[in-house]
Amino acid sequence: MKTFIRNSKVLKLSSAMFLFFMLFTGFTSDEILDITIDVAPNVLNIASSGTVVTVHTDIAYSWVDGASVYLNDVPIAWWKSDSRGQFVAKFNMEEVETLVTAGVLEEGEITLKLSGTTKSGVNFSGAQLISVIDVTSVGKK
Repeated sequence: MKTFIRNSKVLKLSSAMFLFFMLFTGFTSDEILDITIDVAPNVLNIASSGTVVTVHTDIAYSWVDGASVYLNDVPIAWWKSDSRGQFVAKFNMEEVETLVTAGVLEEGEITLKLSGTTKSGVNFSGAQLISVIDVTSVGKK
């Protein structure tokens, strides 16, 4: 019960902070809210057997319309909140790798851009440069 009360207080506080931001910074819904993201893995190996690309953000989980989130042109697979109440996006690695194998992005350093919309209709985005390699491990045949 204490966890529920604590979580609802955090949600109310984060909603109030967002409202304060919107009202007192002069931010309009026509603008795009710039967020910071951290992509894992930050080196994407096309030849690996990984299954998920995870993107940690600095935007509150309670603000985000999860279904609106994309990584470049890849739709979100699922989402969750981290231990600090921030939004975490999960994408199927195979779909992200397809951006490279289909020639949309090239091997080397690429920019992955997370974009979406808050529940109040504000667009947000953040980008990170990662490396893409295609290296088969020595043990694989």
